Amino acid sequence: QVQLVESGGGLVQPGESLRLSCAASGGSLNGYHMGWYRQAPGKQRDLVATVAAVGATEYADSVKGRFTISRDNVKNTVYLQMSNLKLEDTAVYYCYAGHIVFKSLKYWGQGIQVTVSS
Repeated sequence: QVQLVESGGGLVQPGESLRLSCAASGGSLNGYHMGWYRQAPGKQRDLVATVAAVGATEYADSVKGRFTISRDNVKNTVYLQMSNLKLEDTAVYYCYAGHIVFKSLKYWGQGIQVTVSS
């Protein structure tokens, strides 16, 4: 079973940058689509960005041009580079892995707080 652990969150000011990491253990990320989701207080969990098993990426409109998702299958890690952070980016960010063939194989990280505040 794959375990996902996020790191890199914290408190930043508007306009600053952060890089989130999601390290997988217990199995390889090869064959998994990966994604980052976020959930602000009182709101639903929303998709932020995805990176397919073969590398194609997609982004929510709210983060296009500011966030970059990437994966390193050798290090078994997925990243989310966040630039020009805004107050509305404040949320708990979750890493997600979903197998491209075996749809029941889905995993979530425990979440990490990102707070953007002046």
